[in-house]
Amino acid sequence: MNGADTAWIIVATALVLFMTLPGLALFYGGLVRARNVLSVFMHCYAIACLMSVLWLAFGYSIAFGDGDAYWGGLGKMFLLGVSTDDLAGTLPEILFFAFQMTFAIITPALIVGAYVERVGFGFVMLFSGLWMLLCYAPVVHWVWGGGFLSDGGIFGDTGVRDFAGGIVVHETAGIAALLIAVFLGPRKNHTTPPHNPGYVMIGAAMLWVGWFGFNGGSQLAADGGAAMALTVTHISAATASLTWALWEKVKFGKASLIGMVTGTIAGLASITPASGFVGPVEALIIGAIAGILCQEAVNVIRNLLKIDDTLDVFAVHGVGGIFGTIMIAAFGAGSWAAQLGSLAIVGVFTTVVTVVLIIVVKMVTPLRVDDETENSGLDIMVHGERAYDHAS
Repeated sequence: MNGADTAWIIVATALVLFMTLPGLALFYGGLVRARNVLSVFMHCYAIACLMSVLWLAFGYSIAFGDGDAYWGGLGKMFLLGVSTDDLAGTLPEILFFAFQMTFAIITPALIVGAYVERVGFGFVMLFSGLWMLLCYAPVVHWVWGGGFLSDGGIFGDTGVRDFAGGIVVHETAGIAALLIAVFLGPRKNHTTPPHNPGYVMIGAAMLWVGWFGFNGGSQLAADGGAAMALTVTHISAATASLTWALWEKVKFGKASLIGMVTGTIAGLASITPASGFVGPVEALIIGAIAGILCQEAVNVIRNLLKIDDTLDVFAVHGVGGIFGTIMIAAFGAGSWAAQLGSLAIVGVFTTVVTVVLIIVVKMVTPLRVDDETENSGLDIMVHGERAYDHAS
């Protein structure tokens, strides 16, 4: 065990949890109508709790167990046989478990942005739990757990390069979000502006800070590689924020706060897979392109395809993660066959598993709330609370 590495990953674990609670909750919560903000908070919080239990029970074992190239098995469920003396590299394995648990929390939480304001709470919980176990955890095993997409797998000695989750986190969550949005159909009222842009900015700022743990921690060591990952993460985020705002100014005559901070998230998602393989100049290029590319993807999804992916999960996270994964090959840090092939394999797998789960879960619990609940707001109708009591 290395004490410095262990201390850094303890901090990184806290930072990644901070991304979901409270960062993502505030970012998403500020973008919806006032009558639905508590439901967004509830979704993020409840998912964090449920994924933690399921990751302990089965998820970690499926992802990092000693199974075959496709499935980790259940030999480590409930951390059976794992003690404080067991190591994963230079880290206590129990710490590696906790760090990866925070990734298993935020990935299904990202999907929340696609279905806010109209989804059934029971569906959120059942779908998220099953999706993490049956879609996310197997993909983790394939890419990070020594599975068939990693080094020595189907792409030869040099497998896919995905440093912190362009494929594992952002592609899977983005595709799942888009599919749920298609099954749900559009909101009855999707012209109302975000109720609290201040929440959005604060949430984005928390995500930015937390992302240092997300990407820097994925080095799994306190060394120069972690420092470079942290640095390029920041450069990409800053650059994408500027190019998103500039592109808005060119197109609409005004640069918005919500646009700028959405650009931040686009830059962060895009640098995520590449953060361990590129330097500051490459990060500058990735961020500069991401701010415009993801903004145009929003336009395509919303206006051309007419899909109500409410908070643009696929356009920002999905497109950003896919773009960053491709840029690894473009900069010569990975093979084109491994990068594109893995994107295709994981994309097809995620699509099939997500569609099957949507169909099965909505047989058990309603996918969408009724019209009265949607019109009155999920806060009071589903959870019996209001975010703002103006009479008090």
